[in-house]
Amino acid sequence: MACASGTCSSTSTWKMAPLISALPQIQSSAPAFVRLNVTAASSSSAALRSLRFSWPKFKLVLPSLNDLALLCPGLPSFRSGETTFKSRTNGNGFKVLAMRHGRRVPKLNRPPDQRRALLRGLTTQLLKHGRILTTQARAKAMRKYVEKMITLAKDGSLHKRRQALGFIYEKNIVHALFAEVQDRYGDRNGGYTRIMRALPRRGDNAPMSYIELV
Repeated sequence: MACASGTCSSTSTWKMAPLISALPQIQSSAPAFVRLNVTAASSSSAALRSLRFSWPKFKLVLPSLNDLALLCPGLPSFRSGETTFKSRTNGNGFKVLAMRHGRRVPKLNRPPDQRRALLRGLTTQLLKHGRILTTQARAKAMRKYVEKMITLAKDGSLHKRRQALGFIYEKNIVHALFAEVQDRYGDRNGGYTRIMRALPRRGDNAPMSYIELV
């Protein structure tokens, strides 16, 4: 502001107290300041080439998980009493910690195409050898596919045979299964496999299980 006498004085001052009181409680293990390192291109140039910020580490203290929805509207609200969480990302790009309720598809740490190929290979090997050793999670995941192949073989139609040929890798196993399934499982309505626990795998201590045909 220009003044007639050449000097200018401000009568009103801007205070930060109302803004600070409106923020949530923050605990900081570092001093509450921000250091700005500015590197100029040269002494004759006023353009700034690079800016480097050094922020302290803050810890946000919230009384409950529902207060996250107040700070960030994109986050969903949580139920009271939830203590176990897993990672999830919503449509806005925020990383949300929540449980996966109703998990019906075992992921097996693989994308969908590799997971299907793994289950097809395990089903083929079980129908070929009658008993295999694998991890407990894989055994539980492949059980329904093995029983589905046996159910298709009990029907015996050409359409069911072609469905089995599209899933099982070896054709001779499919033809042998359709030829012998009535003698072995003709009077059994489900429950064609059995899972038995084995010793944990050496190295990563993964739970192992035997899965076999009844």
